[in-house]
Amino acid sequence: MYIYMHNETATGVTNDLAAVRALLDKHAHPALLLVDGVSSICALDFRMDEWGVDVALTGSQKALSMPTGMGIVCASPRALEASKTARSVRVFFDWKDYLRFYDMGTYWPYTPSIQLLYGLRTALDLIFEEGLDNVVRRHNRLGTATRLAVEAWGLSNCCQKEEWFSDTVTAVVVPPNIDSAEVVRHAWKRYNLSLGLGLNKVAGKVFRIGHLGNLNELQLLGCLSGVEMVLKDVGYPVKLGSGVAAAAAYLSNSTPLIPSRI
Repeated sequence: MYIYMHNETATGVTNDLAAVRALLDKHAHPALLLVDGVSSICALDFRMDEWGVDVALTGSQKALSMPTGMGIVCASPRALEASKTARSVRVFFDWKDYLRFYDMGTYWPYTPSIQLLYGLRTALDLIFEEGLDNVVRRHNRLGTATRLAVEAWGLSNCCQKEEWFSDTVTAVVVPPNIDSAEVVRHAWKRYNLSLGLGLNKVAGKVFRIGHLGNLNELQLLGCLSGVEMVLKDVGYPVKLGSGVAAAAAYLSNSTPLIPSRI
């Protein structure tokens, strides 16, 4: 099995799954393609069947805008067939139990979290009401607006190639004299603004702005305004309003009317 991450949140990089599948097929590789779509599914364009993904998994806490606690797994017929001869020891994550209980009409082999299932139903209703294509386009607008703000601040995106830009999270590189962890701490302590830390090799070098889930343009602009104040507080010579203005100029020209209110 080949495990691949669709959207890498530490650096704000979105990988080309279709290219990965094409590479496996080119070499007639028998590995199943398992995709971590925790920060991409229901926010970015994801085509399980078209891209030949065998197993996809996501969580409730990202694009679905729910509390943590629910893992969602989708398996292809090829993966289900392969599981019949797999030798790995498993109990709770054995698909046979789920399929058997589903056929019996009881749907769940273990005690489910009913509250999260009701939350999932509501989250999906919101997505279907907006339209999944519109959800993907909205995330692209928010991601583009954030990148324009970062550029206006004179800072850079950790992801250097445009084709890899993530529309769900932007990792912002700070100057060497600034600790990005302090940016995150200060944002929380003074402005009640939650930013992401830099992880592993980029710890202390980047902070992350998340722009996914049930988020609209005005909420993003509020976040960007807060980031500007934090940057000024920690000693970065940002011009207040510069990033917000760049993002707002783009959003005012690209945000459509809300379909349900036309």
